Order: sequence, then structure tokens, then C-alpha cells
Amino acid sequence: MSSDWFSGNAFLTPLVAKDKNNEFSAGSITFEPGARTNWHTHPKGQVLLVTEGKGFYQEKGKPARTIRRGDVINIPENVEHWHGATASEKMVHIAITNYKDDVQVTWLQSVTDEEFAEVNKAAQ
Repeated sequence: MSSDWFSGNAFLTPLVAKDKNNEFSAGSITFEPGARTNWHTHPKGQVLLVTEGKGFYQEKGKPARTIRRGDVINIPENVEHWHGATASEKMVHIAITNYKDDVQVTWLQSVTDEEFAEVNKAAQ
């Protein structure tokens, strides 16, 4: 996936595309250990369904939370956040992302190596 949106190795498998019946897209994203999204927002929110492994979800200004297989994260619209694997374990989730007009995501700055290391250290 694009290094403009992710750090590390992440792979997208598209599942459902926006069409005349669906105002959302869905995809399975595999994050190898250490991989994560950049900070970003969604104008109509997003739902993550963790299907494998262990990772993190963090909203700007709040502590990161550990996410595992079976967890469901309901992300409100326009909340700045990131998600990805831990430093040592991969994580896979299905992302269901709503559209507002033709926009589903606004990508922001990278999660720095320092920010990521701090989250991993706090989770130990």
C-alpha cells in the first residue's frame, strides 16, 4: 500500500466497493509487525473488525488501546486516529468505511517511530 498512507508493510484485499447500493467500501488489511496507518479522519466514520492478531487503535489526544481478534472499533466521523499492528505481532482487520459524497478518508501526518515506540512500551 502507499507509503503516503502507511508505515511498514500493509496489504489491502478489497471486499466491497462503493456502488449504487452501498455508500461504503470494505477491505481486509493485513499489517505486518510494526506496520501502521498514518493519522487520518473519515467524514462519515469507519468500523474496524479485528480478525487476526494484535494491534493498536489510537485517537488523537487519548491513550492507545490494544485491539485483538474479535474486537469491533466504531470510529466516529472526523475523529483523528491511527491503527496498526504491534511492533512484534501482525494484525488483520476488515475496515468498513463510509463515504460523504466521494470522500472516505483524509490522510494526515505519519505516526512517528517515537510515537509508535511509546505506545508499544506502554502496552508491555
